[in-house]
Amino acid sequence: MTSPHNPPTRTRIKVCGITRPADGLAAVACGVDALGLVFYPKSPRGVDLACAEAIVAVLPPFVAVVALFVDPPPAWVSTVLSRLPVDLIQFHGTESPAFCTAFGRPYLKAIPMRPDTHLAQEARNYATARALLVDTYRPGIPGGSGESFDWNQLPTERPFPLILAGGLTPTNVASAIHQVRPYAVDVSGGVESAKGIKNPTLMAAFTRAVQQANQTLA
Repeated sequence: MTSPHNPPTRTRIKVCGITRPADGLAAVACGVDALGLVFYPKSPRGVDLACAEAIVAVLPPFVAVVALFVDPPPAWVSTVLSRLPVDLIQFHGTESPAFCTAFGRPYLKAIPMRPDTHLAQEARNYATARALLVDTYRPGIPGGSGESFDWNQLPTERPFPLILAGGLTPTNVASAIHQVRPYAVDVSGGVESAKGIKNPTLMAAFTRAVQQANQTLA
């Protein structure tokens, strides 16, 4: 893991599950820091390479592209990395630390928050990750459930950057930031009109809520 983490002065924002170039541009216009492209065929927000290339082609500089995988074949990861300017890989399945580091790229590791999840131990296991992304645990659903979890499960002292996901919306994200103080928040279904279709109004409301929370904490 990276060096010991202090609470951020600005909570970063990632919008995941972008499926259309127009949605990517709308998210960027709202001021998000990163966009997630889902390379998982079973997801309603999954994209193929042609779709992903069309999205990335319209993005301005300084917007991070995150490629999300769920227990992928290594060849698929390598193919995506060879075709797209990926800044970060997000592993959202049961990938081992050795698998995550095999591609020579910075990565995030998603951790489903089961009742018995020991986050400090996960941080030790995935010490090479740039951050841990905590998400709601639902059997058989590797993220994107649209449901939040009990944020009290998260330790207040964390020597690593933490990205909060799971059921975030424009309505609850400010409370989440005040309680958890994450490095970043990750939203998908909470800013959609339908699965995979982002709503510009909701994305704008989400980013405003994050900015207002940051101002209050500052």
